[in-house]
Amino acid sequence: MTTPKPKYDVAVVGEIYVDHVFSGFASWPKPGEEVVTDAYVRAMGGGAAATACGLAKLGRTVALVGLVGADDRDWFATGLAKYGVAADGLVVGDGATGTTISVSTAEDRSFFTHIGVNHQVGALCAGAGLAVLQQARHVHFAMPLPRDVADVVLPVLAAAAITTSLDMGFQPAWLGDPANRPTLAAIDHLLPNEKEAELLCGSADPAAFFEHAATLPLRNPMLKLGVRGAAAVEHGQLVRVAPPSVVAVDATGAGDAFDAGFIDALLDGGNAAARLQRGCITGALSTRKPGALAAIPDRHELRSIHDRTY
Repeated sequence: MTTPKPKYDVAVVGEIYVDHVFSGFASWPKPGEEVVTDAYVRAMGGGAAATACGLAKLGRTVALVGLVGADDRDWFATGLAKYGVAADGLVVGDGATGTTISVSTAEDRSFFTHIGVNHQVGALCAGAGLAVLQQARHVHFAMPLPRDVADVVLPVLAAAAITTSLDMGFQPAWLGDPANRPTLAAIDHLLPNEKEAELLCGSADPAAFFEHAATLPLRNPMLKLGVRGAAAVEHGQLVRVAPPSVVAVDATGAGDAFDAGFIDALLDGGNAAARLQRGCITGALSTRKPGALAAIPDRHELRSIHDRTY
């Protein structure tokens, strides 16, 4: 019997937000001070939407699974369609859409967030959304995956030979909870940045993280290093990749854009170096304009930058 071809290359599931992005500040204000900028955009936000749109722009077939408020469903569906992302898994939740205010300089950013209906995304993932996830070659979780949800969803995906990745974001409680160790070990590709890795291993030293990763054990340990690029351990050897040089305007969503490039290379069967290289390219190039989506590259630009950089 012939196995049906997956409908999607990737299904991305996670928290979805309306992003209000302020950038272009020369410095952070002190308490009681005000700083002003002309650089403001309202955009689809959250790691799930950013990674899904990034993958679609690279030519992948992508479905987004998540929750929004009733007033925003059509706005999101229209926005996703512009990138070619299927809204099959976009469900109206009971409440308001999650909202994030992002304030950035060229070097760093901070976020102020209202969670909204994203509180219900775990139940969606293990319930009605699971049917969409099962139609993909790869599932990316852009969320702190609850342990009870992981117990339901991960075995189903593994049985279908669907690979998985997880970018839980900066979630101190989730990362510090020993109950989530089986999830970390079951995910094919964990995609942490340095701050998240420090919460896992208790040290800011990348070498300490990779030592800790071996004890969990992580299947394919890697680490996003911001402007220094990324690193991974493959076959016992450390692999490090530097990013291409860009003029950074806004770092919002750079880690999520990195995930898109990383997964794109994974789908092509790329090794650790290839995955890190594509991730560094998409992550770095995404910082050229305000917002998480405005500057993500297409496949032609990705290949051009890759050939010039690596």
